[in-house]
Amino acid sequence: MTEFEAQAGVGDPDPFLRLWTPHRLAYIEGENKPAGQGADDCPFCGVLGLPDDHGLVVRRGEHAYAVLNLYPYNPGHLMVCPYRHVADYTELTVDEYADIADLTRGAMQAIRGVSGADGFNIGLNQGNVAGAGIAAHLHQHIVPRWSGDTNFMPVVGRTRVLPQLLADTRAQLADAWPGAEPRD
Repeated sequence: MTEFEAQAGVGDPDPFLRLWTPHRLAYIEGENKPAGQGADDCPFCGVLGLPDDHGLVVRRGEHAYAVLNLYPYNPGHLMVCPYRHVADYTELTVDEYADIADLTRGAMQAIRGVSGADGFNIGLNQGNVAGAGIAAHLHQHIVPRWSGDTNFMPVVGRTRVLPQLLADTRAQLADAWPGAEPRD
Protein backbone atom coordinates (compact mmCIF):
# COMPACT_ATOMS: atom_id res chain seq x y z
CA MET A 1 0.00 0.00 0.00
CA THR A 2 1.37 3.41 -0.91
CA GLU A 3 1.59 6.24 1.62
CA PHE A 4 -1.16 8.09 -0.29
CA GLU A 5 -3.48 5.06 -0.09
CA ALA A 6 -2.84 4.72 3.62
CA GLN A 7 -3.61 8.41 4.21
CA ALA A 8 -6.69 8.26 2.02
CA GLY A 9 -7.97 5.21 3.91
CA VAL A 10 -8.60 3.14 0.81
CA GLY A 11 -8.47 -0.14 2.72
CA ASP A 12 -6.40 -3.21 2.18
CA PRO A 13 -4.21 -3.26 -0.89
CA ASP A 14 -5.30 -5.40 -3.81
CA PRO A 15 -4.36 -5.64 -7.48
CA PHE A 16 -7.23 -3.39 -8.67
CA LEU A 17 -7.06 0.30 -9.47
CA ARG A 18 -10.10 2.08 -8.07
CA LEU A 19 -11.91 4.65 -10.18
CA TRP A 20 -14.51 6.28 -7.99
CA THR A 21 -17.94 7.02 -9.44
CA PRO A 22 -19.80 8.47 -6.46
CA HIS A 23 -22.53 9.95 -8.67
CA ARG A 24 -23.88 6.40 -9.17
CA LEU A 25 -24.39 5.90 -5.41
CA ALA A 26 -26.97 8.68 -5.39
CA TYR A 27 -29.03 6.72 -7.92
CA ILE A 28 -28.58 3.43 -6.08
CA GLU A 29 -29.76 5.05 -2.86
CA GLY A 30 -32.82 6.51 -4.57
CA GLU A 31 -31.91 10.16 -5.08
CA ASN A 32 -34.32 11.92 -7.45
CA LYS A 33 -36.73 9.00 -7.38
CA PRO A 34 -40.23 10.18 -6.57
CA ALA A 35 -41.88 8.96 -3.39
CA GLY A 36 -45.29 8.81 -5.04
CA GLN A 37 -46.73 8.23 -8.48
CA GLY A 38 -47.99 11.77 -9.18
CA ALA A 39 -46.63 14.52 -11.38
CA ASP A 40 -45.92 16.80 -8.38
CA ASP A 41 -42.79 14.92 -7.35
CA CYS A 42 -41.84 13.49 -10.75
CA PRO A 43 -38.34 14.52 -11.93
CA PHE A 44 -39.40 14.20 -15.59
CA CYS A 45 -42.24 16.67 -15.00
CA GLY A 46 -40.09 18.93 -12.79
CA VAL A 47 -37.31 19.32 -15.36
CA LEU A 48 -39.77 20.97 -17.77
CA GLY A 49 -39.90 24.12 -15.62
CA LEU A 50 -36.14 24.61 -15.77
CA PRO A 51 -34.09 26.26 -18.50
CA ASP A 52 -33.02 23.53 -20.94
CA ASP A 53 -29.32 23.74 -20.04
CA HIS A 54 -30.05 23.40 -16.30
CA GLY A 55 -32.51 20.55 -16.79
CA LEU A 56 -30.23 18.88 -19.39
CA VAL A 57 -33.06 18.96 -21.94
CA VAL A 58 -31.46 18.46 -25.35
CA ARG A 59 -34.52 18.91 -27.58
CA ARG A 60 -38.20 19.71 -27.16
CA GLY A 61 -40.84 18.40 -29.52
CA GLU A 62 -44.55 19.17 -29.59
CA HIS A 63 -45.59 16.25 -27.35
CA ALA A 64 -42.30 14.90 -25.96
CA TYR A 65 -38.74 15.92 -25.19
CA ALA A 66 -35.21 14.45 -25.05
CA VAL A 67 -33.21 14.79 -21.84
CA LEU A 68 -29.80 13.48 -20.75
CA ASN A 69 -29.83 10.74 -18.14
CA LEU A 70 -28.37 11.99 -14.84
CA TYR A 71 -26.96 8.52 -14.21
CA PRO A 72 -25.80 7.46 -17.69
CA TYR A 73 -24.58 4.07 -18.78
CA ASN A 74 -22.52 5.61 -21.60
CA PRO A 75 -21.69 9.16 -22.74
CA GLY A 76 -24.68 10.61 -24.59
CA HIS A 77 -27.22 8.33 -22.86
CA LEU A 78 -30.47 10.19 -23.06
CA MET A 79 -34.17 9.54 -22.63
CA VAL A 80 -37.22 10.60 -24.59
CA CYS A 81 -40.26 11.37 -22.42
CA PRO A 82 -43.78 12.56 -23.18
CA TYR A 83 -44.68 15.88 -21.56
CA ARG A 84 -47.80 14.26 -20.17
CA HIS A 85 -47.30 12.30 -16.95
CA VAL A 86 -48.23 8.86 -18.26
CA ALA A 87 -46.82 5.49 -17.19
CA ASP A 88 -47.75 2.98 -19.85
CA TYR A 89 -46.79 2.85 -23.52
CA THR A 90 -50.29 1.71 -24.45
CA GLU A 91 -51.72 4.94 -22.97
CA LEU A 92 -49.81 7.22 -25.38
CA THR A 93 -51.75 9.21 -27.92
CA VAL A 94 -50.90 8.82 -31.60
CA ASP A 95 -49.26 12.27 -31.52
CA GLU A 96 -47.13 11.38 -28.46
CA TYR A 97 -46.09 8.10 -30.04
CA ALA A 98 -45.08 9.86 -33.27
CA ASP A 99 -43.15 12.58 -31.43
CA ILE A 100 -41.25 10.01 -29.34
CA ALA A 101 -40.32 8.16 -32.54
CA ASP A 102 -39.20 11.38 -34.25
CA LEU A 103 -37.13 12.48 -31.25
CA THR A 104 -35.54 9.02 -31.07
CA ARG A 105 -34.49 9.27 -34.71
CA GLY A 106 -33.12 12.79 -34.14
CA ALA A 107 -31.23 11.63 -31.04
CA MET A 108 -29.55 8.85 -32.98
CA GLN A 109 -28.51 11.27 -35.72
CA ALA A 110 -27.18 13.83 -33.24
CA ILE A 111 -25.25 11.25 -31.22
CA ARG A 112 -23.71 9.76 -34.36
CA GLY A 113 -22.74 13.26 -35.51
CA VAL A 114 -21.10 14.14 -32.19
CA SER A 115 -19.47 10.89 -31.15
CA GLY A 116 -19.65 8.44 -34.04
CA ALA A 117 -21.65 5.81 -32.13
CA ASP A 118 -21.53 2.40 -33.82
CA GLY A 119 -24.93 1.31 -32.51
CA PHE A 120 -27.60 1.91 -29.88
CA ASN A 121 -29.57 0.17 -27.19
CA ILE A 122 -33.07 1.65 -27.28
CA GLY A 123 -35.77 0.55 -24.89
CA LEU A 124 -38.54 1.09 -22.40
CA ASN A 125 -38.77 -0.52 -18.97
CA GLN A 126 -42.47 -0.82 -18.17
CA GLY A 127 -43.09 -1.06 -14.42
CA ASN A 128 -40.84 -1.48 -11.40
CA VAL A 129 -40.62 -5.23 -11.91
CA ALA A 130 -39.19 -4.62 -15.41
CA GLY A 131 -36.48 -2.32 -14.10
CA ALA A 132 -38.10 1.11 -14.47
CA GLY A 133 -36.43 3.37 -11.92
CA ILE A 134 -39.24 5.88 -12.33
CA ALA A 135 -42.20 3.77 -13.40
CA ALA A 136 -44.83 6.51 -13.13
CA HIS A 137 -43.53 8.52 -16.12
CA LEU A 138 -42.76 6.71 -19.35
CA HIS A 139 -39.24 7.26 -20.66
CA GLN A 140 -37.41 5.59 -23.52
CA HIS A 141 -33.67 5.11 -23.09
CA ILE A 142 -31.31 5.75 -26.00
CA VAL A 143 -27.86 4.42 -25.09
CA PRO A 144 -25.05 4.91 -27.63
CA ARG A 145 -22.66 2.00 -28.10
CA TRP A 146 -19.22 1.69 -29.64
CA SER A 147 -17.33 -1.35 -30.80
CA GLY A 148 -15.33 -2.53 -27.80
CA ASP A 149 -17.07 -0.24 -25.29
CA THR A 150 -17.69 -3.11 -22.89
CA ASN A 151 -14.33 -3.95 -21.44
CA PHE A 152 -12.99 -4.89 -18.05
CA MET A 153 -14.43 -1.79 -16.34
CA PRO A 154 -18.10 -2.77 -16.20
CA VAL A 155 -17.44 -6.51 -16.23
CA VAL A 156 -14.78 -6.73 -13.51
CA GLY A 157 -14.75 -3.28 -11.95
CA ARG A 158 -18.52 -2.66 -11.99
CA THR A 159 -17.63 0.88 -13.05
CA ARG A 160 -18.48 3.08 -16.03
CA VAL A 161 -16.07 5.77 -17.15
CA LEU A 162 -17.67 8.89 -18.62
CA PRO A 163 -15.12 11.18 -20.24
CA GLN A 164 -17.30 14.29 -20.50
CA LEU A 165 -19.46 16.46 -18.23
CA LEU A 166 -23.22 16.20 -18.82
CA ALA A 167 -23.55 19.94 -19.56
CA ASP A 168 -20.93 19.65 -22.32
CA THR A 169 -22.62 16.56 -23.78
CA ARG A 170 -25.99 18.36 -23.71
CA ALA A 171 -24.61 21.39 -25.58
CA GLN A 172 -22.97 19.24 -28.27
CA LEU A 173 -26.08 17.13 -28.85
CA ALA A 174 -28.39 20.16 -28.90
CA ASP A 175 -26.18 21.83 -31.51
CA ALA A 176 -25.93 18.65 -33.61
CA TRP A 177 -29.66 17.84 -33.56
CA PRO A 178 -31.13 17.75 -37.07
CA GLY A 179 -32.78 21.11 -37.79
CA ALA A 180 -31.16 22.84 -34.79
CA GLU A 181 -30.69 26.58 -35.02
CA PRO A 182 -27.00 27.54 -34.94
CA ARG A 183 -25.87 29.20 -31.71
CA ASP A 184 -23.95 32.48 -31.84
